[in-house]
Amino acid sequence: MAALSKSIPHNCYEIGHTWHPRCAMAVVHVSRSALAESLRIYGTLYLIAAILRKRKLDYYLYKLLPEILQSTSFLTANGTLYIACFCILRKILGKFYIWSPGFGAALPASYMAILIERKSRRGLLTIYMANQATETLFRMAVARGTITPLRHGEVLLFCITAALFMFFFRCKDGLKGFTYSALKFIVGKEEIPTHSFSPEAAFSKADRKIKPCEKVSQPINILTLTKKLMDKVCKHGPRHRCCKHYGDNCISYCIKGFIRMFSIGYLIQCCLRIPSTFRHLFTQPSRLLSLFYNKENFQLGAFLGSFVSIYKGTSCFLRWMRNLDDELHALVAGCLAGISMMFYKSTTISMYLASKLVETIYFKGIEAGKVPYFPHADSIIYAISTSICFQAAVMEVQNLRPSYWKFLLRLTKGRFALMNRKALDVFGTEASKYFKDFTPKLDPRYTVVPPELPLELS
Repeated sequence: MAALSKSIPHNCYEIGHTWHPRCAMAVVHVSRSALAESLRIYGTLYLIAAILRKRKLDYYLYKLLPEILQSTSFLTANGTLYIACFCILRKILGKFYIWSPGFGAALPASYMAILIERKSRRGLLTIYMANQATETLFRMAVARGTITPLRHGEVLLFCITAALFMFFFRCKDGLKGFTYSALKFIVGKEEIPTHSFSPEAAFSKADRKIKPCEKVSQPINILTLTKKLMDKVCKHGPRHRCCKHYGDNCISYCIKGFIRMFSIGYLIQCCLRIPSTFRHLFTQPSRLLSLFYNKENFQLGAFLGSFVSIYKGTSCFLRWMRNLDDELHALVAGCLAGISMMFYKSTTISMYLASKLVETIYFKGIEAGKVPYFPHADSIIYAISTSICFQAAVMEVQNLRPSYWKFLLRLTKGRFALMNRKALDVFGTEASKYFKDFTPKLDPRYTVVPPELPLELS
């Protein structure tokens, strides 16, 4: 409580918008930079999403631009309202407390901003920011010695999350929407327990489809021989009667799953590296090779490939051992498959999936009537989560996720780094830890406390 009541007398110019003494001009500057960056982000995002979803011409003519503008308005308002609330709160309180420049200013700004965004996107934004805030709070607790980080903690969290997600995936009406479709794409429809036909009928049906192809005369070449050999290896082998991968035996089923997801993971990482590689293509042509032979490409591929192969292999093994197909197998298979994150450790992925799992369980509780429904809960959680991240961005940047800090710098054209964090060091959060060499040049005519490096007036 003593720390919360501690205050400094500086005004908003001395702490926040050090580049300009007038609050109105500072708001305009932040608004301009936020608008430009928001247009770039959402223009690219919505266009790529529309292409991937194969939207019709009507969408491009009538819906694409309004959606881009609405999301752009939301993000621009978040940045603009933050600096406005920053100045207003200082004028109301007459001083700065440890919570006011970050959490206090961001809370009303974030809540008003999220109301501008479409309702269909608020849940996704809430999950993203809740993930950021949880990780930030964890970093803060570790920095203060409250929590001791667990070795490979992100892998353990992913194992638990994967086990529960795969269990819900196997249960009837366990998952819906994008999460169900994503897991179906990753592990395959063969792991869905309910099918419209029996295993024996489907297997004989597959045989009937294959037999006529054998009578067709084909020229003997390497490709034909290789294809025949692969067909024999895949189809003539051990397959339990409960397994629904009718075209493959259990061994080839796992191997094919690994190869497929390894290729997808490798290509995803390559695509993510294309912009940075081509930016330096003419100055450093040798970087083109790193696009294909980068270690991260193989790490993501190994992570996805091993996840699928371990999950499928464990599921097949348990079907052989217990002589039945059970949803509980997914708990064991998902947990063991989670070990694959050792190839591609990512706190971001673990925290995001854990947040998504909590959301899934919460909505299941609402459907079952066990958990109460809170109106506007997504907007409130978003505002609180964003406020926590802004508190860290102002008072202890070292505990904020680096990617989110870079995003804030892009959104404000670097102005977030121009805050006078040396004056905030009195609160004991090491606010200026990464800004030791920066001291703002302030105009003494607009300051309350004599500046360390006053602006030279003509």
